[in-house]
This record gives sequence, C-alpha cells and structure tokens, in this order.
Amino acid sequence: MGVELYITRADFWADNDDQPITSEEWLTYVSRDPEFKLDPRNGKYFALWLGKSEYEEPWLDWFQGNINTKWPDTALYNKMLLVASALGAKVQDDDGNVYSKVGDWVFSPKERG
Repeated sequence: MGVELYITRADFWADNDDQPITSEEWLTYVSRDPEFKLDPRNGKYFALWLGKSEYEEPWLDWFQGNINTKWPDTALYNKMLLVASALGAKVQDDDGNVYSKVGDWVFSPKERG
C-alpha cells in the first residue's frame, strides 16, 4: 500500500474520461523536457526524472489519462507541479485532495523507514 499522486485534468483523477491527458501529450512533454528520459523496461510511458531526488530512480508513468507516481519525495512533487501546469492539469492524491503549491506535499523517503 502506498500514497499515489496523480497529474490529472479531472475533478477526481479516476473519473477523467472527459478530460484525459493523452499518451501523446505525455510523450511529447517527456521528449521536450531534458530532465526526463523514457525507461521502456518499465513500460512504454514510464519516465525517469533526472532531477535531484532522494530516490535513485524517481519516476512518473502515464496510465489511462493520468500521470502518476508512488510516494514522491518533495523534489519530485515540486516537479509534478511544473508538469501539471504545462499540461493544464493539477496534482491530486488517491482521495481527491488537490496539492497546488510548493509546500503542500512534503515527504522524505527516510521518514517511511
């Protein structure tokens, strides 16, 4: 079990049929952002973030109209805000809580133990 954060255009990430982020939009974004590289070992839409993170391989993955990750550290969350802004979307958790600014999500994997 874990916390997932989603980049979504929907009011609730799981109900995004009317406003999905397309796989093409995601792949175009990744191709234009030098801080990302696709990692096909984990799927066609799986991208590693090359920015400063507490994780060895921080990642984002596109699936069914959303972009998600599990337990992002603060740095990856901050990058998610930038991606969301570029895609006309927002960051949301499993329960539908919206995180809209730096400081709304603060997490270090070291805290999880």
